[in-house]
Amino acid sequence: MENGKQTGPRPKWWSRPRHTSAEHHLLGMAQAPASLSADPEPTEPATRTDIADDRSEYTLAAPAPAPAPAPAPAPAPQAQAPADAPRPSSEAAPAPAPAGTSVPEPSIAPEPVPATAQGSGAQPLHQPDEYRTPPYGGPGPWAPAPPVQRPMGTPAHGTAVPPQQQPVGGAYATPAPAGPLPAPAPQPTAPAQWTQYDPWSAPGATVLSHAGEPTKKKSRRGAAFAGALVFALLAGALGGGVGAYLERNGGITTVELPQAGPEDSGRAPESIAGIAASALPSVVTLHVSGSGEQGTGTGFVLDKQGHILTNNHVVDPAGSSGDISVTFSGGETAPAKLVGKDSGYDLAVVKVTGVSGLKPLPLGNSDNVRVGDPVVAIGAPFDLQNTVTAGIISAKERPITAGGEKGDGSDVSYVDALQTDAPINPGNSGGPLVDSKARVIGINSAIRAADSGAGPEGGGGQAGSIGLGFAIPINQGRRVAEELINTGKATHPVIGVSLDMKYTGDGARVGEKDKAGAPTVTAGGPAAKAGIRPGDVITKVDGQRVHSGEELIVKIRSHRPGDRLELTVVRGGKEQTKALTLGSASGT
Repeated sequence: MENGKQTGPRPKWWSRPRHTSAEHHLLGMAQAPASLSADPEPTEPATRTDIADDRSEYTLAAPAPAPAPAPAPAPAPQAQAPADAPRPSSEAAPAPAPAGTSVPEPSIAPEPVPATAQGSGAQPLHQPDEYRTPPYGGPGPWAPAPPVQRPMGTPAHGTAVPPQQQPVGGAYATPAPAGPLPAPAPQPTAPAQWTQYDPWSAPGATVLSHAGEPTKKKSRRGAAFAGALVFALLAGALGGGVGAYLERNGGITTVELPQAGPEDSGRAPESIAGIAASALPSVVTLHVSGSGEQGTGTGFVLDKQGHILTNNHVVDPAGSSGDISVTFSGGETAPAKLVGKDSGYDLAVVKVTGVSGLKPLPLGNSDNVRVGDPVVAIGAPFDLQNTVTAGIISAKERPITAGGEKGDGSDVSYVDALQTDAPINPGNSGGPLVDSKARVIGINSAIRAADSGAGPEGGGGQAGSIGLGFAIPINQGRRVAEELINTGKATHPVIGVSLDMKYTGDGARVGEKDKAGAPTVTAGGPAAKAGIRPGDVITKVDGQRVHSGEELIVKIRSHRPGDRLELTVVRGGKEQTKALTLGSASGT
């Protein structure tokens, strides 16, 4: 070379295969592969030529081998390794960068040039760069970037340190040993803290953790699935809690239930509500006490003077000096006095004084009642005042007897009753049984109980309704009430005979003799005048069949004194008809 120009033969250039930036980095840190052979031509120091004309190339030449103590013959030329010979390096060739991705070209350390036994011209290390990009192009407005070496940790004692690269001809190269290249020595493992991230490593390279173990990359799909699962569990738990709260509390707001608005409080007069509204102000509750006894019953107002009609057995506990208190439907109370009573009809009249605004209850006609007519019973069963029950007339002219607790027959009542299925219980006695026009058609007096019952200690108990209630017809009650108010006593219609109550045949038999031995047919009485004799059996009254002495009494007392009747009698097996006019007797 003279004056910067090359005078000798032009060196022969090496053709270098293209590599990615990661390959350049890996090749710069490793020894030259042993499989590469030296050129058979002698090696001369490489110089940079044609800098002014060709700025795209740098030429690298291996320095001359170090002088040996004794000359040695040059080794025989070696065959050049094929281009596709496998690399001894354990590192896999990195995948090329994706298309369209800009990868910066780093400054790398020059790769060692294979040494040859016989020198030859240096081969180019890369293809010409048409863009004149450093470090392979000509020098630009900047200085060539310094070589970048892989950071290494401080080696432990006794560990060989790799030789440093030396600049040759304005570039960096590693001196090539004379002779065949030895196998690459194992590189010391860099500390973990330097291997967390290597931008020049091959894609997909293993990343080491601080403990030196490979770190598994978490899958984004797995993280998303885990997050979705957690969200679903939380949503389910929250939904279940909210559902349970709503079910227990009926919602998260104040519960407002739908309700009908205000309506007209009036009812049709013939409805049960209309009947009750009309009749209740006239119904009263009686509380009676005296002679160590007490009782509760019902009554109703007859007139504005304060007369109240009820049953005899309701006021009987008061006797002649007991107390009787009347409570009206509005809650007002007033004392009452006994006007009169009759045990045979089981009726009584009391009177209150000093009470204004009384509303009498209108009276109906019991003869107009038919079976099946609707009725309403009002009273104070078991002292529950203003109780209203409803039913129908289930039978008419049902002969019943009630009372008889005294044992001498003085308290026995005979009633040709109206039967109803309207519930009647103890405490209803004396109360009104009204029709569909709120008119009184009967006085509730008796019930038929299936069993008298037994208390917990063997004592008797009161029985309730089983749908068999009986009421005194108002026609009979009106007549008796008028007599009690006017005279204090009631009269009984009679036929003037004594009946054999032990007779078990069909009909009512006239007795042969009474207990005192007196005749059983009263001389000059209605029966004697009609031609009835002792021993005759009366089977019909006005064509209606009678089956016992009690039924005959009931039929007779259902009429007024002075009424004319036709009796059918059987004498000697033959029937006869006898007509008579009823007499009168004072009641008790």
